[in-house]
Amino acid sequence: MAGPAAVRSAERSAVPSPGRRWTALLVTERQRPECIRIRPGGWWLAVATVCFGAFMGQLDASIVTLTYDSLRAQFGAPLAAVEWVSLAYLLALVALLIPAGRLSDAHGRKLFYLYGFVVFTAASAACGLAPSLAALVVFRVVQACGAAMMQANSVALVTTSAPREKMRAALGVQAAAQALGLALGPTVGGALVSTLGWRWVFGINVPIGAVALLAGHYLLPRTRHRCPARRFDWAGLVLLAAATTSLLLAVSAASGLPVAGWVVAVLLTVAAGATWAFADRQRRIRHPLLDLRMLRIRAVSTGLFAALCGYLVLFGPLVLVPIIVMLHGHTTLTAGSVLTALPAGFALAAVGADRIMPSGMSDRARCVTGAVLCSGALAALLASSLSIPWLTPLLALLGLGLGLFTPANNALIMGAIPADSSGTGGGLVNMARGLGTALGVALAALTLYLGGPYGHRWALFTLLLISLLAAVAAWLGPGGRPPAMDSGPAPRGPVRAAAEADGDR
Repeated sequence: MAGPAAVRSAERSAVPSPGRRWTALLVTERQRPECIRIRPGGWWLAVATVCFGAFMGQLDASIVTLTYDSLRAQFGAPLAAVEWVSLAYLLALVALLIPAGRLSDAHGRKLFYLYGFVVFTAASAACGLAPSLAALVVFRVVQACGAAMMQANSVALVTTSAPREKMRAALGVQAAAQALGLALGPTVGGALVSTLGWRWVFGINVPIGAVALLAGHYLLPRTRHRCPARRFDWAGLVLLAAATTSLLLAVSAASGLPVAGWVVAVLLTVAAGATWAFADRQRRIRHPLLDLRMLRIRAVSTGLFAALCGYLVLFGPLVLVPIIVMLHGHTTLTAGSVLTALPAGFALAAVGADRIMPSGMSDRARCVTGAVLCSGALAALLASSLSIPWLTPLLALLGLGLGLFTPANNALIMGAIPADSSGTGGGLVNMARGLGTALGVALAALTLYLGGPYGHRWALFTLLLISLLAAVAAWLGPGGRPPAMDSGPAPRGPVRAAAEADGDR
């Protein structure tokens, strides 16, 4: 029989130490209060909480470009250097979305979502206090880490919170929050830069993030069902990041960075070599980051190309239009107000297209119609005087075309991908969106630099060509049935994980 000393020792070991209690608290998802879990409409509170992240992500994407002129003036940097405030964020986000989603499936989606808010909010405060352009770019990379943790889990949290029969309505509300953030970004950014200064463009995220973090702690459902972490292709991720970063660095260097020409050639060589190595590795390994056989499906390959073109056309004007407006002698506030027409048109078409378009119109027809509208709007902009009376309605028309094109194109891609690979398909769409956004920023800066006094015209001409390519891709895209993907267990993504989880409602 154990003596009294042994009994007391066992009792002490059974009680967790304060340090262990704090550790457990930090890695444990909190259950929602009983009154919220049993409330019939309580799940809307969780959806509303996720909408904070959806709103902030799109607001940040469209608001930062309004700071470029102020950043150039304060830090004495060329546009090619300032654009990395956006490019660094986008590249980090694209690289981290898939790892964040897989880690969340294993360790808890609510946990990763909340920690994503912590990282995003803290990095936003650091961006607002950045003492130099280099420090601002570094803080933006950290901010992207938090954004990836949020975006990788937003759809899963919505679908695990909402009843199955309310799923489409819940996802529609989330899409509306994204569209609202995208639409308000230019106006809010212009107002902040004109009145309080560029630092408040980042500082505005801090109070919103604090409220969202508190709400998420109490209102988001726990992850009831998790999956073990699968082997992840980290080497493939490094190669993909090297390829995209080298390519954008080369474009940026050619846009006016003070570097030698041979540096651009080296960067392009690295980009080509990393792309080849990535593709070769994906063909050989058992659990690839990207199953290249999907790209043999014509609707997928052409759809992804069209998606990249669409987001390039969407974000290129976010860099270009403020410069055009200020060349005409107007303020940043006016530039933001004019630019709002583009995302507002996008939001209107994305949310209301089903109500105004013919019910029998196919996704392919919607894609082509949207791309043609985009091309017409860009051609009219190219032929116009680019004064505000011309810019505002034509940007709205461009937004309407993109809002009609983008959801239909995404539906074509996902409809062509086998059901057991939908997680990978969602990752491909997000990757094309991120790369298109980054290229939109980079190519706008490149054409502005190379075109001299007519740079804005050359930029519009480039966007018109890309819009026409998107129309051709949409026309040629759909074809054939998706082939079977039988190389092992299907990858798990946020959508599939959400279907298997039921939260704690």
